[in-house]
Amino acid sequence: MRIVLLGPPGAGKGTQAKLMLERTGMVHISTGDLLRAAVATSSTLGRAAKGFMERGELVPDQLVTDMIRDRLSAMGAAPSFMLDGFPRTVVQAEALEKMLASRSIPLEHVISLDVPREELVRRLSGRRTCRVCGAMSHVTSDPTRRPGVCDECGGALYQREDDREETIRARLEVYDRATAPLITFYRGRGLLREVDGTGPTTDVLDRVMARLELAA
Repeated sequence: MRIVLLGPPGAGKGTQAKLMLERTGMVHISTGDLLRAAVATSSTLGRAAKGFMERGELVPDQLVTDMIRDRLSAMGAAPSFMLDGFPRTVVQAEALEKMLASRSIPLEHVISLDVPREELVRRLSGRRTCRVCGAMSHVTSDPTRRPGVCDECGGALYQREDDREETIRARLEVYDRATAPLITFYRGRGLLREVDGTGPTTDVLDRVMARLELAA
Protein backbone atom coordinates (compact mmCIF):
# COMPACT_ATOMS: atom_id res chain seq x y z
CA MET A 1 0.00 0.00 0.00
CA ARG A 2 1.16 3.52 -0.80
CA ILE A 3 -0.12 6.40 1.32
CA VAL A 4 0.48 10.13 1.71
CA LEU A 5 -0.24 11.76 5.09
CA LEU A 6 -1.39 15.37 4.82
CA GLY A 7 -2.00 17.97 7.51
CA PRO A 8 -0.50 21.18 8.90
CA PRO A 9 2.52 21.18 11.23
CA GLY A 10 1.47 19.65 14.55
CA ALA A 11 -1.46 17.67 13.12
CA GLY A 12 0.14 14.41 14.25
CA LYS A 13 1.28 12.96 10.94
CA GLY A 14 4.47 11.50 12.38
CA THR A 15 2.70 10.02 15.39
CA GLN A 16 0.01 8.40 13.27
CA ALA A 17 2.57 7.07 10.81
CA LYS A 18 4.48 5.34 13.61
CA LEU A 19 1.28 3.83 15.03
CA MET A 20 0.23 2.65 11.58
CA LEU A 21 3.58 0.94 11.12
CA GLU A 22 2.79 -1.30 14.05
CA ARG A 23 -0.36 -2.47 12.29
CA THR A 24 0.71 -2.53 8.66
CA GLY A 25 4.50 -2.89 8.49
CA MET A 26 4.81 -0.20 5.81
CA VAL A 27 7.93 1.94 5.56
CA HIS A 28 7.60 5.43 7.07
CA ILE A 29 9.33 8.12 4.98
CA SER A 30 9.41 11.40 6.91
CA THR A 31 10.87 14.32 5.00
CA GLY A 32 11.18 16.23 8.28
CA ASP A 33 13.36 13.50 9.76
CA LEU A 34 15.42 13.23 6.57
CA LEU A 35 15.95 16.99 6.39
CA ARG A 36 16.88 17.32 10.08
CA ALA A 37 19.38 14.49 9.68
CA ALA A 38 20.84 16.23 6.64
CA VAL A 39 21.19 19.48 8.60
CA ALA A 40 22.75 17.69 11.58
CA THR A 41 25.39 16.07 9.36
CA SER A 42 25.96 19.28 7.34
CA SER A 43 25.42 17.44 4.07
CA THR A 44 25.06 19.42 0.86
CA LEU A 45 21.27 19.14 1.11
CA GLY A 46 21.35 20.02 4.81
CA ARG A 47 23.35 23.19 4.24
CA ALA A 48 21.01 24.22 1.43
CA ALA A 49 17.88 23.51 3.48
CA LYS A 50 18.92 24.89 6.88
CA GLY A 51 18.06 28.55 6.31
CA PHE A 52 14.63 27.76 4.89
CA MET A 53 13.80 25.50 7.84
CA GLU A 54 14.92 28.03 10.46
CA ARG A 55 12.70 30.70 8.90
CA GLY A 56 9.70 28.35 8.80
CA GLU A 57 9.71 28.38 5.00
CA LEU A 58 9.31 25.43 2.67
CA VAL A 59 12.50 23.85 1.37
CA PRO A 60 12.58 24.31 -2.45
CA ASP A 61 10.62 21.71 -4.39
CA GLN A 62 13.55 20.33 -6.36
CA LEU A 63 15.69 19.63 -3.29
CA VAL A 64 12.95 17.69 -1.54
CA THR A 65 11.78 15.88 -4.68
CA ASP A 66 15.31 14.66 -5.41
CA MET A 67 15.64 13.42 -1.83
CA ILE A 68 12.37 11.47 -2.06
CA ARG A 69 13.31 10.01 -5.45
CA ASP A 70 16.57 8.71 -4.00
CA ARG A 71 14.79 7.26 -0.96
CA LEU A 72 12.17 5.44 -3.03
CA SER A 73 14.77 4.12 -5.45
CA ALA A 74 16.63 2.56 -2.53
CA MET A 75 13.49 0.64 -1.52
CA GLY A 76 13.25 -1.65 -4.53
CA ALA A 77 10.74 -2.29 -7.29
CA ALA A 78 7.39 -2.36 -5.48
CA PRO A 79 7.66 -0.51 -2.15
CA SER A 80 4.89 -0.17 0.40
CA PHE A 81 5.24 3.17 2.16
CA MET A 82 3.74 6.14 3.98
CA LEU A 83 4.98 9.58 2.96
CA ASP A 84 4.92 12.07 5.84
CA GLY A 85 5.67 15.70 4.95
CA PHE A 86 5.81 15.20 1.19
CA PRO A 87 4.33 16.44 -1.05
CA ARG A 88 3.80 19.92 0.42
CA THR A 89 2.90 21.75 -2.78
CA VAL A 90 0.95 20.92 -5.91
CA VAL A 91 4.22 21.10 -7.86
CA GLN A 92 5.66 18.41 -5.58
CA ALA A 93 2.47 16.35 -5.90
CA GLU A 94 2.69 16.44 -9.67
CA ALA A 95 6.37 15.45 -9.52
CA LEU A 96 5.52 12.55 -7.19
CA GLU A 97 2.69 11.44 -9.47
CA LYS A 98 5.05 11.28 -12.45
CA MET A 99 7.76 9.61 -10.36
CA LEU A 100 5.41 6.84 -9.23
CA ALA A 101 3.73 6.45 -12.62
CA SER A 102 7.11 5.79 -14.22
CA ARG A 103 7.46 2.83 -11.85
CA SER A 104 3.80 1.71 -12.09
CA ILE A 105 3.25 2.20 -8.34
CA PRO A 106 0.55 4.89 -8.03
CA LEU A 107 -0.70 6.27 -4.72
CA GLU A 108 -3.71 4.52 -3.21
CA HIS A 109 -4.76 6.82 -0.34
CA VAL A 110 -4.14 10.37 0.89
CA ILE A 111 -5.03 10.84 4.57
CA SER A 112 -5.73 14.46 5.58
CA LEU A 113 -5.67 15.17 9.34
CA ASP A 114 -7.84 18.12 10.40
CA VAL A 115 -6.87 19.99 13.60
CA PRO A 116 -7.93 23.55 14.71
CA ARG A 117 -5.28 26.27 14.40
CA GLU A 118 -4.86 27.12 18.12
CA GLU A 119 -4.53 23.45 19.01
CA LEU A 120 -1.70 23.20 16.49
CA VAL A 121 0.11 26.15 18.09
CA ARG A 122 -0.32 24.63 21.57
CA ARG A 123 1.02 21.27 20.44
CA LEU A 124 4.07 22.63 18.65
CA SER A 125 5.12 25.40 21.04
CA GLY A 126 5.15 22.95 23.95
CA ARG A 127 7.53 20.50 22.31
CA ARG A 128 11.02 20.05 23.75
CA THR A 129 13.93 18.14 22.22
CA CYS A 130 16.93 16.53 23.91
CA ARG A 131 20.24 18.04 22.83
CA VAL A 132 21.98 14.70 23.31
CA CYS A 133 19.75 11.92 21.97
CA GLY A 134 17.03 13.86 20.13
CA ALA A 135 14.14 12.39 22.16
CA MET A 136 11.06 14.59 22.23
CA SER A 137 8.61 15.48 25.00
CA HIS A 138 5.90 18.07 25.65
CA VAL A 139 5.65 20.46 28.58
CA THR A 140 1.97 19.69 29.21
CA SER A 141 0.85 16.56 27.37
CA ASP A 142 4.04 14.48 27.76
CA PRO A 143 6.29 16.10 30.40
CA THR A 144 9.58 14.60 31.52
CA ARG A 145 10.03 13.51 35.14
CA ARG A 146 12.38 16.43 35.78
CA PRO A 147 11.68 19.72 34.00
CA GLY A 148 14.27 20.47 31.35
CA VAL A 149 15.91 17.02 31.61
CA CYS A 150 15.50 14.15 29.13
CA ASP A 151 14.01 10.95 30.57
CA GLU A 152 15.93 8.83 28.07
CA CYS A 153 19.52 9.96 28.62
CA GLY A 154 19.53 12.84 31.12
CA GLY A 155 20.48 15.39 28.48
CA ALA A 156 19.27 19.01 28.49
CA LEU A 157 16.03 19.81 26.72
CA TYR A 158 15.59 22.80 24.44
CA GLN A 159 12.95 24.36 22.22
CA ARG A 160 13.82 24.01 18.56
CA GLU A 161 13.77 27.21 16.53
CA ASP A 162 10.91 25.89 14.39
CA ASP A 163 8.86 25.17 17.56
CA ARG A 164 8.80 28.82 18.70
CA GLU A 165 5.35 30.42 18.45
CA GLU A 166 6.30 33.08 15.90
CA THR A 167 7.91 30.46 13.66
CA ILE A 168 4.95 28.12 14.11
CA ARG A 169 2.48 30.75 12.95
CA ALA A 170 4.71 31.51 9.97
CA ARG A 171 4.79 27.80 9.13
CA LEU A 172 1.01 27.59 9.32
CA GLU A 173 0.66 30.57 7.00
CA VAL A 174 2.99 28.85 4.55
CA TYR A 175 0.86 25.72 4.84
CA ASP A 176 -2.31 27.65 4.07
CA ARG A 177 -0.76 29.22 0.98
CA ALA A 178 1.17 26.31 -0.45
CA THR A 179 0.00 23.01 1.02
CA ALA A 180 -3.74 23.37 1.61
CA PRO A 181 -4.35 23.38 -2.20
CA LEU A 182 -3.25 19.73 -2.11
CA ILE A 183 -6.61 18.94 -0.53
CA THR A 184 -8.31 20.08 -3.74
CA PHE A 185 -5.68 18.34 -5.88
CA TYR A 186 -6.11 14.94 -4.24
CA ARG A 187 -9.86 15.25 -3.89
CA GLY A 188 -9.92 15.64 -7.65
CA ARG A 189 -7.88 12.45 -7.97
CA GLY A 190 -10.38 10.55 -5.80
CA LEU A 191 -7.65 9.73 -3.27
CA LEU A 192 -8.51 12.03 -0.36
CA ARG A 193 -9.58 10.52 2.99
CA GLU A 194 -10.33 13.30 5.54
CA VAL A 195 -9.94 12.43 9.24
CA ASP A 196 -10.56 14.38 12.47
CA GLY A 197 -7.09 14.68 14.04
CA THR A 198 -8.18 15.78 17.54
CA GLY A 199 -8.42 13.66 20.68
CA PRO A 200 -6.33 10.70 21.91
CA THR A 201 -3.86 9.37 19.35
CA THR A 202 -5.39 5.90 19.47
CA ASP A 203 -8.81 7.34 18.60
CA VAL A 204 -7.30 9.18 15.65
CA LEU A 205 -5.58 5.97 14.56
CA ASP A 206 -8.88 4.10 14.64
CA ARG A 207 -10.42 6.79 12.41
CA VAL A 208 -7.51 6.59 10.00
CA MET A 209 -7.65 2.81 9.78
CA ALA A 210 -11.40 2.90 9.25
CA ARG A 211 -10.96 5.32 6.34
CA LEU A 212 -8.34 3.00 4.88
CA GLU A 213 -10.75 0.09 5.32
CA LEU A 214 -8.05 -1.76 7.23
CA ALA A 215 -9.77 -1.84 10.62
CA ALA A 216 -9.96 -5.28 12.16
